[in-house]
Amino acid sequence: MRNKNTDNKIALVAGALDLPFFTRDALSRAGWDVFVVGLKNFVNPALNPDITVRLGGAGRAIREFKRRGIKKLVFVGSLGHPNLNDLRPDFWTFITLMKIMKHQRGYDSMAVALNNILEKQGFEIVAAQDLAPELAFENAGVQTRAKPAKSDMANIERAIEVSHTIGAADIGASVVVDKQVIAVEAAEGTAKMLERVVTMRTNKKKASGVFAKMTKPGQDLRIDIPAIGVDTVNAVADANLRGIVVNTKTCFVVNKPAVIAQANKRKIFIVAVDE
Repeated sequence: MRNKNTDNKIALVAGALDLPFFTRDALSRAGWDVFVVGLKNFVNPALNPDITVRLGGAGRAIREFKRRGIKKLVFVGSLGHPNLNDLRPDFWTFITLMKIMKHQRGYDSMAVALNNILEKQGFEIVAAQDLAPELAFENAGVQTRAKPAKSDMANIERAIEVSHTIGAADIGASVVVDKQVIAVEAAEGTAKMLERVVTMRTNKKKASGVFAKMTKPGQDLRIDIPAIGVDTVNAVADANLRGIVVNTKTCFVVNKPAVIAQANKRKIFIVAVDE
């Protein structure tokens, strides 16, 4: 519980898909006064953001935060391929981009650079799952009716190991293992990786193997937040995999009840681990 005297204002910077909806509602239930900033051409208009800004027009949002006395910021939602007009930087964004590019060794390093710049301007970047734990699996263990068999354990352990290896190199966070490594996530993202796996395994009759989406070692979870949803469950089932492995507390579960229900329907397991 937060102290009653603690400032409860927070800005939610929202990208695409459904995660911003669940984050906004979870933060509100946790007692936060949420000011929603939608990213133009990404945010779902149904979210009804308080203001909408271009990806390159962050200066307007920064001025609004300062005017409203908002010091805590949360970033959620995916970003696709912006058009050139979205990227046209205002003065604040241009200066910030120049500073970030000095740290371009991978996505994580740039995210850390952005956080540092915002913090120097008096803002605190926070992880939504820390403020609203309901957004992730809070306890380790099997979350579904289906449970991993003994034959699944080697795949689970290998998937976790490989996920940590590619994560440490800032390559990706997801991997598919079926005795051997079938696929690893790179720049295409998790959804595209799973599409490849579905195509590869179309003719496979018996389910085997696992999909793991794990937090990268040392990952800054205030901006780059791993997530699974109903689409993930369907893709894993379509690929004839046995189940999903995620971290507790740090991997978003977009619409947790629906994810668990769909996993039960498709007869795949979901295991949350503390590693």
